[in-house]
Amino acid sequence: MSTRTKSRKRALDALYAAGVRGESALLLLSETASEVTGHQNQEQIFDYAETLLNGYQQNAAQIDNELTMLADNWSIERMPSIDRAILRLAAWEILYNDEVPDEVAISEAVNLASELSTDDSPKFVNGVLARLARGRQAL
Repeated sequence: MSTRTKSRKRALDALYAAGVRGESALLLLSETASEVTGHQNQEQIFDYAETLLNGYQQNAAQIDNELTMLADNWSIERMPSIDRAILRLAAWEILYNDEVPDEVAISEAVNLASELSTDDSPKFVNGVLARLARGRQAL
């Protein structure tokens, strides 16, 4: 498993937990990081996880608006919490991180949805993110 894949999972865990617990995702990530200090490659993993969370938080209103427009009758609040967190992080990568190809961001998000959410979630996540990527490429 790549470092960035692990980073996405760490960021997702923190963003999901923050939504459930009403706490700061960055604070939760920092607490987790302190628990694994000294383990191999953790600094790189947590650095990119922090980049993902900061990126989403700095652009949350625009990202949530884009997702709502593309999610065919699904408001952000109506989405399952884990799907919402997956979409938010992947949308940031698609819209704001030119280092990550759109296909990679989408694939990683679909894999997380397959692993952690409902049977219908991978298709939903793929559809929303594919429309987001197509819209970005049209600009």
